[in-house]
Amino acid sequence: MKSANLLKRISIEPTVMLGKPVIKGTRMPVDLLVEKVAFGSSTQELLADYPFLQADDIKAALLYSARCVSTEEIYAV
Repeated sequence: MKSANLLKRISIEPTVMLGKPVIKGTRMPVDLLVEKVAFGSSTQELLADYPFLQADDIKAALLYSARCVSTEEIYAV
């Protein structure tokens, strides 16, 4: 799946979770998925725990996070 198609799975709306990025059509925050992956949850575990998710939703959350970090500006102090 192309990057643009994955990123379409992420939604940011002020009326859903106060504008936090979520998986489109859900209230599942992107940061929660990324944190669960960081602490060792597998795709299979996440899909079992959250049956409304699809594997591409998890990929989209990781891609969205990577894109956010890649645009950070870092200044030496």
